[in-house]
Amino acid sequence: MKQVDILIIGAGISGSVLAERYAAMGKKVLIIEKRNHIAGNCYDYIDENGILVSKYGAHLFHTNEESVWKYVNKFSQWYPWEHKVIARVDDKTVPIPVNITTVNELFSANITSEEEMKNWLEENRTPIETPANGEEAVLNRVGTVLYEKMFKHYTKKQWDKYPAELDASVLDRIPVRFNYDDRYFSDTYQALPQGGYTQLFENIISHPNIEVLLETDYFDVKDDYSGYEKLFYTGPVDRFFDFKYSLTEKLEYRSINFVSETVDAEFFQENSVVNYPGTEVDFTRIIEYKHFGNQQSEKTTVVREFTVDEGEPYYPVPNPKNGEIYKKYQEEAEKLVDVHFVGRLANYKYFNMDQAFKNALDLFDSLEKKDSITYKTAG
Repeated sequence: MKQVDILIIGAGISGSVLAERYAAMGKKVLIIEKRNHIAGNCYDYIDENGILVSKYGAHLFHTNEESVWKYVNKFSQWYPWEHKVIARVDDKTVPIPVNITTVNELFSANITSEEEMKNWLEENRTPIETPANGEEAVLNRVGTVLYEKMFKHYTKKQWDKYPAELDASVLDRIPVRFNYDDRYFSDTYQALPQGGYTQLFENIISHPNIEVLLETDYFDVKDDYSGYEKLFYTGPVDRFFDFKYSLTEKLEYRSINFVSETVDAEFFQENSVVNYPGTEVDFTRIIEYKHFGNQQSEKTTVVREFTVDEGEPYYPVPNPKNGEIYKKYQEEAEKLVDVHFVGRLANYKYFNMDQAFKNALDLFDSLEKKDSITYKTAG
């Protein structure tokens, strides 16, 4: 039997943050990771074209949380990056989120002020006081035509469900702008780590008290470890319980098939991310990583993203049916002592990157009853 103080399953955001915090306390920490690399879905590397690319899709850091921003700055230098997304809609290219330019382009309108934009939205939206699903959430904000053009089919491609089949929260978080602001996020801090995310995670877990075991499935070796004070699990919650409730009711996850291509040109597209909301193609977006960080290369790397049912789970599918199934696993988890489920897959909940950092920091603080000004998150 191998003795460790803290056993962590998964080397992504949640696992790495908890490992760093406990190692700083003097605890001996072991991270078990089934992949052949750290950093979870944030993992990036230099490809054959000399371009820093993300293996699992672009990750854009943004936050309003001062404590999270201070934390990540301890482990990397960051450069400002205000992310922008454009979409090919019909024969036009428009910014996302919906703003004045989006409406003017798609509808040949001549909106010039916030007041005019608010009036246009009010005239076109379908007022629904309490949206019951994703479709109603979008209709309540932008109305039928924009829903059909930009949200309905994109959602189907991304989730294999139409918005009406998903919780309202999935689409209710989509911002709508009353001005010309074409930034995808409006958070106070928007930046990318110099040197990439993998380097950031290397720095987070580069502590002598932390050991990382790669290419190892925890469920193959769990009997080799005992006597630990706490176990933190970041994988799919149903896997931990051997899919106990999945014989008749299976939790749904979405995976992504990333299809990479080298293009013998300086650039392939005019922006880092171009979305395709329509049905004319079956992928959701094309990412050109060369745009990030002003990278230089004679060629360029583009990646098309196809969301699929099978494969590595990336996203939980939030709807009432899955919510009920998850509750059963949650009840099982609450019966365990000193075993904690943390992160997107373990909590069957979508987290932005900063939310994942904050969630892990808050969990550590709550378990260890910390009152540190440096790491304590207000509220």
